[in-house]
Amino acid sequence: MSGASREPDMELKKAFMELQQKMQNTNQSIRLSDMQIETLKRQIMHAQLTDKEIQAVPDETRVYDGIGRMFIRNDVQSVRKNLEKKQVSHKEKIAKLESNKQYLEKSLKESENNLRELIKTKQKISVS
Repeated sequence: MSGASREPDMELKKAFMELQQKMQNTNQSIRLSDMQIETLKRQIMHAQLTDKEIQAVPDETRVYDGIGRMFIRNDVQSVRKNLEKKQVSHKEKIAKLESNKQYLEKSLKESENNLRELIKTKQKISVS
């Protein structure tokens, strides 16, 4: 009978470890989402500041639009449109990341509840 009593304990231990690993992965994904959101917010602010500065210059001023590692000469209105597109794109990405983050947080809470239930089950088995 001692072999039979050990088997559920090993199953619980394995399930416990799997839940812990899932929680760690979820926490890591949440932190990654937070970092990406902050980066995108900084990029939006940078685009807004750049747009504000470009607004002050006359339309015939030579301006350069950064594309990757190079700069292309462009007119003021085109640069401003590109900055606006970047802002819209970044805001959409932030919305997606926030939505995903909420899902991950919900998943984390469910995992925590499952872990608590597993601990209670383990305690009941060990008491019996």
